[in-house]
Amino acid sequence: MFDDNGSFLLAVFEFFIFCAWFMCLFWLFGDLFRSKDLGGWGKTLWTLFIVILPIIGMLVYLIARGDGMNERALAQAAEIQKRQEAYIRSVAAPADGKRSATEEIASAKALLDSGAITPAEFERLKSDALGVAA
Repeated sequence: MFDDNGSFLLAVFEFFIFCAWFMCLFWLFGDLFRSKDLGGWGKTLWTLFIVILPIIGMLVYLIARGDGMNERALAQAAEIQKRQEAYIRSVAAPADGKRSATEEIASAKALLDSGAITPAEFERLKSDALGVAA
């Protein structure tokens, strides 16, 4: 298959160029479909142009829309992070806005340790937090 080292190096270089081209194709399609400023027809035309004339289409896309690729990627990352933080807050916070029994008991224990309440008051707060009738 390979006659000498030169043909092997050429094959490795061709494989590298093919992988780089494929990676660029994924980046361009990702940016194209992430873009909110293009409608369906615009995305369709760009897709056809890149599929029919791949090298020329990629170069023209990079020239025409390449300056906004980073901004679109950063905007999407910020949106994902905002949604993730909102989800974490919704899951971590109690639904009714009340503190959990553990938090109430810990707060009452801190008050007991500081001398602000008596042991009898601590037991009453603890039973209230646990929902046990005193």
